[in-house]
Amino acid sequence: MSELRDECGVIGIYTTDPAVDIVEETYLSLYALQHRGQVGAGIAVSNDGAITYHKDLGMIPEALPESELARLGNGQIALGHVKYSSGNRPVDHENLAPLVMRYIKGQLALGMNGSITNYHTLRDELNQGAAIFQSNGDTEIIAYLVARARIKTATIEEAVQQAVSQLKGAYALTFMAPHKLIGVRDPMGIRPLCYGKIGSSYVIASESCVFDSMGGEFIRDIEPGEMLVIDSEGVHSYKKDHIEKTAFCIFEYIFFSRPDSVVDGVSVNLSRQRAGRMLAQQHPVEADIVCGVPDCGIESAIGYAMESGIPYATGLIKNKYIGRAFNDRKRNSEYLMRIKLNALKNNVNGKRVIVIDDSIVKGKTSRHIVNLLRQAGAKEVHMRIASPPFKCPCYFTSDSTVKEELIAVTHSVEEICSYIGADSLGFLSVESLRELAKENRLDLCDACFTGNYPLDVSDTSREDKYSKQIENK
Repeated sequence: MSELRDECGVIGIYTTDPAVDIVEETYLSLYALQHRGQVGAGIAVSNDGAITYHKDLGMIPEALPESELARLGNGQIALGHVKYSSGNRPVDHENLAPLVMRYIKGQLALGMNGSITNYHTLRDELNQGAAIFQSNGDTEIIAYLVARARIKTATIEEAVQQAVSQLKGAYALTFMAPHKLIGVRDPMGIRPLCYGKIGSSYVIASESCVFDSMGGEFIRDIEPGEMLVIDSEGVHSYKKDHIEKTAFCIFEYIFFSRPDSVVDGVSVNLSRQRAGRMLAQQHPVEADIVCGVPDCGIESAIGYAMESGIPYATGLIKNKYIGRAFNDRKRNSEYLMRIKLNALKNNVNGKRVIVIDDSIVKGKTSRHIVNLLRQAGAKEVHMRIASPPFKCPCYFTSDSTVKEELIAVTHSVEEICSYIGADSLGFLSVESLRELAKENRLDLCDACFTGNYPLDVSDTSREDKYSKQIENK
């Protein structure tokens, strides 16, 4: 139950079949990505180049009511997006996606998962050119770059390529031009992006679970630096001639991705079970049951139980029906955590319990979990974490925690154990990370654990004055 916020989720659908209800397909597909963003959602539809859209704050049913879906009509191309907050920048309606704009060539819509590390430099440059911004998000920066490039290029594909060549960071992008659907993955492949088919429709999505949930066909992952263009003539791939290095985000396997997804050839479920097995080898302890913190600690707990021979049992129950409005309530944080999570007394009472979680960021949630289990009668609580100590901010996700707030920066493992109130604490070793995804042909980014950033992140340390401008209005 990580204190990190999830990624955003993107989806694009292209169909040549007028019988396909593309709004319905997009809406239902977004549910498979709800775990990647629960602050807002949106859908944009292109009908022969005329774009209609709706987006709002909240989870999918709140943000996309039936009345608004009916207003969108039907079309040949659609974009869907679920959003989580972006670092220190506030989430309001202007920051929701898909972003729809009018420019010299008509209309364009785009969605994004990731973070641009040269955001400040690009925005300063565009401000000098008299750009007027309605939001403080990365997506609008990219829209301006595409619009500017399109003035001098013959095709939208060339404009997109020129625009993304100026970006640094991690991104999975979807663009909806009047008659084309475009997907772009960052050159290092930090963020996931794949494509497949649902019936007769081609689909670009953040994760393969979209195709499984809709009874579709997963075709392949989009490669690092690749641009995929889908139009009436089919699928066209544009790849960089040379990729110097790759750095896929290891946290996709630990936390971000859904367990039923296969990302860059690696089953997320099996990866998490593998983490649990390695935890059992590295940090064995005598106990009566193993339980996982829902949702992302469960697979690792199963792996720990299989390796150790200690029975797996449900020790914690998560309330799955809490939306954005609940998270916004100004109540005691411990009280809110109790509403979200509770211990199953009859399974833990009088037991020595091993509890597995995906990570510890600030430590407050872990302390609450240990306290819950003790109040439910657990005789001992041994916490095991399916990742190494989180020691560095991540600048490539939707949320970047201040380094000084990370408990592993200021506390030793023994001090963290004392703070959360556990009988023992063990983290997965950094050396084990490669084993989590050994089938992945890409190199991995483990900067949040090691500080070895694959890109220059110095621009991200600049004060985000643009957010403050909006907050002060």
